Amino acid sequence: METRMIAFLRLAAIGFVVLTVIYWLISVYSRSVRREALERRWEEEVAEGAAPEGRDAYIRDGMRAYERGLRRRLIGLVYVVPALVVIFLIWLNNYS
Repeated sequence: METRMIAFLRLAAIGFVVLTVIYWLISVYSRSVRREALERRWEEEVAEGAAPEGRDAYIRDGMRAYERGLRRRLIGLVYVVPALVVIFLIWLNNYS
């Protein structure tokens, strides 16, 4: 019984580390895509006659809005969904 608990804790720790790396990679990728979209939008729509300092402020404000947005929060599901799947599989294995 004790070895099963140690094995489960080891699995949980390794899973947490792997999910953290995946979360970090998705987060960095999503931020870069959003920043590129803001830069493209600035060049296409806003740039005419605007000062270069305005571009930095525009991108900074857009990234702040991204940080408060739904997409940023949904990335947190990287932790939730696999945990729910493991809990469901344990329940399925033990009680059905």
